[in-house]
Amino acid sequence: MSAFYLLLAEVPQNKAELVSDSAVKAGSFGGTVLRGKGISSSGLADALGLGAKTKDIVLILVEQENKEKIFSAVQEACENEKKDFGYLCALESDTMVKAGIIKGKEGDAMSEGKQTLISVILNKGYADDAMAAARKAGAGGGTVINARGTAREDDAKFFGMHIVPEKEMLMIIVDSEKKDSVLDAVKNLACLQEPGSGIVFCSTVNSFSTLGKK
Repeated sequence: MSAFYLLLAEVPQNKAELVSDSAVKAGSFGGTVLRGKGISSSGLADALGLGAKTKDIVLILVEQENKEKIFSAVQEACENEKKDFGYLCALESDTMVKAGIIKGKEGDAMSEGKQTLISVILNKGYADDAMAAARKAGAGGGTVINARGTAREDDAKFFGMHIVPEKEMLMIIVDSEKKDSVLDAVKNLACLQEPGSGIVFCSTVNSFSTLGKK
């Protein structure tokens, strides 16, 4: 069983606080909000610009023992919203790095797939440094998303993500045998040594495919 879980919720624009507030009340320590765009099931509606809707995507990293309680709290907070309001899912994460310290359950890591998703949330302006370090350790490319923190004022002891509100999220998919070397390279960056400077977590990729012409 995984030591940590990443809760991922997609809800309409400006509804992120409904998710994050209910999660905080249930025991989470804040999270990260991304801005995305939903695609409708109708190709014609999308072509006419009628199907695309702006979404809030909420990412909350929780410890395994709190996962069910927080998951249920978010469900209950949204149960009176309109039908098809959004979705919520949980992804296993066997390792979490906070300010240079790795947390995980020894001897209880989840089984490795062929690829691992390494997610780095750090203060704005440092994603390029993290990507450069990851490349030197064997990673290929990555994706950077602008984000913002949602942690409470007293959360420095855990995530501490409130110190700098603007964040960048770097997502890198690597072959699993390269995970440890890339993780070590990123966690040792100077920009991740101070409390509140960011977190890194890893998730096994169960299915992976490139898109486009082969």
